[in-house]
Amino acid sequence: MTFKRLAEFFEKLEATSSRLSLIEILSDLFKEASASEIPMISYLLQGRVAPFYEAVEIGMAEKSVAKSMSRVYGKDVEEITKLYGKAGDLGKVASELASHPEFISGSKNRFRIKSGMTVKEVFDALLKITTFSGDGTVENKVAALSDLLEKSSGIEAKHLVRVPIGASRLGIGDPTILDAFALAKLGDKSKRKLLEGAYNRVSDLGLIGETLWKGGLSAVEKLDVTVGRPIRSQLAERLPNPESILKKFDGFAHVQKKFDGFRVQIHKDGKTVRLFSRNLEETTPMFPDIIEGVKKQVKAQSVILDSEALAYNPESNEFLPFQETTKRRRKYGIEEAQKSLPLKAMVFDIMYLNGKSLMDETVQERIEVLKKVIDGDDVLIKQPGEITDKKEVIEKQFNEAISEGLEGLIVKRPDSKYEAGARNFNWVKQKRHSAGELKDTVDCVILGYVFGKGKRADFGAGALLVGVYDKEKDEFVTVSKIGTGLTDEEWREIHRRADKIKTENKPARVVSVLEPSVWIAPEIVIEVLADEITRSPIHTAGKDEEGIGYALRFPRLVRFREKDKSAEDATTVKELKEMFKLQFKK
Repeated sequence: MTFKRLAEFFEKLEATSSRLSLIEILSDLFKEASASEIPMISYLLQGRVAPFYEAVEIGMAEKSVAKSMSRVYGKDVEEITKLYGKAGDLGKVASELASHPEFISGSKNRFRIKSGMTVKEVFDALLKITTFSGDGTVENKVAALSDLLEKSSGIEAKHLVRVPIGASRLGIGDPTILDAFALAKLGDKSKRKLLEGAYNRVSDLGLIGETLWKGGLSAVEKLDVTVGRPIRSQLAERLPNPESILKKFDGFAHVQKKFDGFRVQIHKDGKTVRLFSRNLEETTPMFPDIIEGVKKQVKAQSVILDSEALAYNPESNEFLPFQETTKRRRKYGIEEAQKSLPLKAMVFDIMYLNGKSLMDETVQERIEVLKKVIDGDDVLIKQPGEITDKKEVIEKQFNEAISEGLEGLIVKRPDSKYEAGARNFNWVKQKRHSAGELKDTVDCVILGYVFGKGKRADFGAGALLVGVYDKEKDEFVTVSKIGTGLTDEEWREIHRRADKIKTENKPARVVSVLEPSVWIAPEIVIEVLADEITRSPIHTAGKDEEGIGYALRFPRLVRFREKDKSAEDATTVKELKEMFKLQFKK
């Protein structure tokens, strides 16, 4: 497939506001591609050249991309920057300049040679850019991108320059790509479910697609857990009290404390240790203390562990709040942060050991293995929990957790397997405010903003339109408008960041009755506290046949969560409905 043909499909995807149309267009695209092109196209759709968990970044700033454009189109960097400021999209600027041959290298008579670059040629060239390092790195990257732009038509240039700066603007979620795989190869998008199990185990859309094209569904179903590829985390539902939990679990429950840190999935293969976040980002370089802990304490050749990392104050012997812990997620100043905010990894599960997946073992069986794998409690602290059939034990554990400043408990069905990517009632969280009126928080995704008035006119944004995630439909649905809880600086930050991902039209995966001043791609996750959940005809979260959805009453922002949660990790419609019911259980 030529890159120009791919760019034509990208144009169609960008223009549609219908998720069903997205699936149809993607299906047509995949039908035209060869098996070996499927992974490359899957990654480019997400503005990448590798699976998300691989720390492979092109690493070009907007200024560097502008330099490449300057060389090819014969414009000063300052002029290109000015055009970018007006258009808000370097891709559009590149398209316009590339469509006028007289701009190329300052010659008005030179006409572009149509090269017919293939997807593979462009992908390999972009991949090579990620390998440049040392002296001359910036110049080498600028030159390599210039070479590609020299051969690109307007439509190719538009989508090419968006990749290095991470601004693909297509807004296509993983489930939508899986839908398109299923439609193109299995004839029905509803067969996505047959692909999801394998995807949750390997976290690599490209691998799923290529395997499906080469070996069919049976080959996909054989894809299994591998050290070095993160497993999509199992997640918990909510129940209000110990009685309801024991009833749900047929009388027995496995109780563990719930820590308010960030999820760290630990992969050890010989002497190599890699760490991954809940949203599949590799975080290995950020946490050298956890790496050392794994090397010293884990007694296994190969292993995958599930843990929650928290900042720890050794002087007071206490864990620090999430706001302090999150300061450890950084790319620079790591050694200083390690000294001031040492981490402890609370290890609560094991999914793989010495070449064998433990996913099909029960919670009880996995915990027995976990007890033997970790030695000591220097950095890694195993959390075996306990099995009980008494509500008093659960209540005691809950009260102890709260007194220690923790969030509450995670309670699991003792005979359940590890279900990658699942959120169901095999795992249940009991948090500080699970019972009674809504005091639990909701993780929302910013979908757009309304222009500010008065003082807020200076910030550019005066209210945020936010939503939650409908996992079944792979859509973002509105739940509230937020105008309180942000400082002046946070309003400015929202405006600055939102403008980098704003879109001309409503994103295809967003369902909304309300129309903000500016739509943005669903990427920024915030934690929101509200007084209660109500029914509303103007919001689309959980909308019923009569057009009535769910909404947050008196919402206010608590904190940003996008560093440890992707948009698809936000609160789901299903969770929101459960929280609505819990309000009325005393």
